Amino acid sequence: MTKAKPKILAIDDVPANLWTLGSALDDEFIMQIASSGAMGLTLASQSPPNLILLDVMMPEMDGFETCSRIKAQPTLKDIPVIFVTAMHDVDSEMTGLALGAADYITKPIHVGIARQRIRNLLEREHLRRQVEAQRDQLTAEVIQRQQTEDMLRQLSVTVEQSPASVIITDLNACIEYVNPQFTEATGYSAAEVMGQNPRFLQSKQISKEIFGSMWQQLTSGQVWRGELINRRKNGEIYWEDTHIAPIKNALGVVTHYVAVKIETTKRKQLEDQVQHLAFHDPLTKLANRRLLDDRMSQAMAASKRNATRCAAMVLDLDNFKPLNDEHGHLVGDLLLFNAAKRLMACVRQVDTVARFGGDEFVVIIGSLNLDMAVSTSQAMIVAEKIRSTLSEPYLLEVKQPDDTTKTIEHHCTASIGVVVFANHDASSADILKWADSAMYKAKDEGRNSIRFWMQP
Repeated sequence: MTKAKPKILAIDDVPANLWTLGSALDDEFIMQIASSGAMGLTLASQSPPNLILLDVMMPEMDGFETCSRIKAQPTLKDIPVIFVTAMHDVDSEMTGLALGAADYITKPIHVGIARQRIRNLLEREHLRRQVEAQRDQLTAEVIQRQQTEDMLRQLSVTVEQSPASVIITDLNACIEYVNPQFTEATGYSAAEVMGQNPRFLQSKQISKEIFGSMWQQLTSGQVWRGELINRRKNGEIYWEDTHIAPIKNALGVVTHYVAVKIETTKRKQLEDQVQHLAFHDPLTKLANRRLLDDRMSQAMAASKRNATRCAAMVLDLDNFKPLNDEHGHLVGDLLLFNAAKRLMACVRQVDTVARFGGDEFVVIIGSLNLDMAVSTSQAMIVAEKIRSTLSEPYLLEVKQPDDTTKTIEHHCTASIGVVVFANHDASSADILKWADSAMYKAKDEGRNSIRFWMQP
């Protein structure tokens, strides 16, 4: 590639001098000619040269004034200026140098000397520009590095102060960094976990398939998001929303993994509480009507699937209202709570006990014999156990305003109505209605007894 010729602007009011000089330098430089200072300023502004040859003695605007105006313009101030003069006095040279001139050439001009001085100045200017460019580049790099360091410092503080746990591991999943929130959440210090695989936190409540899917995504360079159930150092179980991402270097190669985890235990517990309240009685913790409907449907489906019968029992406490009237609802609630505990103790874990409202309860017993006589006998055994258990005295301890405890003894029996059914003999609503009818029959016939509903 041909190197471009440097451009030189020659300013002299004597045309003969200009043409002589121009023809002598034209083989190495691109020459621009100006016959006055004003014309030279115009040409320089329109197309800045690499160097200016400037005559000192010119009419109207001499070389010193021209140089002063050149140096006053930001786009021209760094262009080297060589004064060309017949003056040999020291004061003139000092004046020119003070104005920013780079050199002096005296007339008559020796072309060889002038050429070499021009070359030297252009080379020096080239080096100066290189140094300036390197300086600017270094300055930009220093600024960028400072900005990067500031950003890293901010990120470090952010991670250190983050309310989320942050873990960084190498490609072998060995821990290289944990932030303070990790220590607070897990109970493990940073020193205890360095170099370990995070699997030591596992509670065994997440399937291997989920972890397999997680690592498949991570090793393919993808981000994994999900919920993990882990175990603290003290053995406590906790839930975390987890975001794990691969960290790549400048070449796009994965070098580390970073996990950001936000504990959701309280939210999970609240969701469980809401879910429990949606399906359970808040006083007795037994199933409510909504859950009872579902359990009835399950019992019917199991009866058909397993060729068995089920029993639905509706029971009502016989002597409940007098306790409420005499001691108030708080004592009545205490009796209902204790009655619920007794009911639960009378049945299997697979059976269902529900509070229907007030002092009325429902019990669903499954897996009874398909033979009607046998299943009726089985249901009778459970119903009698319930009746007997509920009829035992209740000792209710009630706290008094003076912080003493008063024990109230109350005797309460139960009237129980039972329906034995199979498959889909009827709807769940009809079955419960029949059991309720049998319960009222037990009440009408003396209470503290059991009656079976018999289809007319």
